[in-house]
Amino acid sequence: MSLVSDLINLDLSDSTKKIIAEYIWIGGSGMDIRSKARTLPGPVSDPSKLPKWNYDGSSTNQAPGEDSEVILYPQAIFKDPFRRGNNILVICDTYTPAGEPIPTNKRAAAAKIFSHPDVVAEVTWYGLEQEYTLLQKDVKWPLGWPVGGFPGPQGPYYCAAGADKAFGRDIVDAHYKACLYAGINISGINGEVMPGQWEFQVGPSVGISAGDELWAARYILERITEIAGVVLSFDPKPIQGDWNGAGAHTNYSTKSMREDGGYEVIKKAINKLGLRHKEHIAAYGEGNERRLTGRHETADINTFKWGVANRGASIRVGRDTEKAGKGYFEDRRPASNMDPYVVTSMIAETTLLLKP
Repeated sequence: MSLVSDLINLDLSDSTKKIIAEYIWIGGSGMDIRSKARTLPGPVSDPSKLPKWNYDGSSTNQAPGEDSEVILYPQAIFKDPFRRGNNILVICDTYTPAGEPIPTNKRAAAAKIFSHPDVVAEVTWYGLEQEYTLLQKDVKWPLGWPVGGFPGPQGPYYCAAGADKAFGRDIVDAHYKACLYAGINISGINGEVMPGQWEFQVGPSVGISAGDELWAARYILERITEIAGVVLSFDPKPIQGDWNGAGAHTNYSTKSMREDGGYEVIKKAINKLGLRHKEHIAAYGEGNERRLTGRHETADINTFKWGVANRGASIRVGRDTEKAGKGYFEDRRPASNMDPYVVTSMIAETTLLLKP
């Protein structure tokens, strides 16, 4: 195996200018991350300079077998922490051969919203808090839990240290460093309330880059858990009962919110979000009704409410924002399996483009 490790870590720059580009896209379920690699003649830093590519959409539930070709459009480039050197990861979205976005391509619609002049002018910032659960491979039970049994009740696990409280830290730290290497704006990590559950944060990122970075970070985490022999779950309520679910809290601000008088802008934006609560909930992730119960730091799925420092609200405003009279707010409704392109663009659309 040492020879295999040596070959995996081989530095290609000594012998060739060619690089490997890993093209990454989202499959038919909306959460299955697919990828394949190709050789390019030299380093590339601009996605518009990369060739389009295709794949068999009938094998990802995105096209019929008799007309299965789906075209990949490169959209964002990150350094490859696995192959290293000048090799790259390429976030792509998906189109028909005629150039139309396929139905599962959520990035294309988001790009239209983020390119709207009213949205561009407000320089939308996002901070995405991605919660996830690590599962034992063969039994699909949380890492560190006794097989078929339960650990002690929640309380000692959040942001904890110790072999009986923190499970999978090596995976989490490997992911943290790999994201920093890749150029992803990852801003932190922490252990979550349920044992075996963790969180990483991406941002602040502007506009559509928040979605690109979160998908790249998810892909890297999938690869690291693959190496570690652990299953990665984005289920919003992986264990029923008195256990916290997994969300993707979305922190948001606009230029107007960050300036003096921004608190009034924030309150108006929150009121707009309340008017479209049902539409947002419908787009905020599958199975979210199992998580948004009004317990375990959530608001009930059918209730919209906001508050300062209230983790049981739909929208939480921080004490610092209230005190400063400007800043950001946190949408606590999105599930861990949400599509960041959908959530970020929908928040921008509702708060900036929806007419009173």
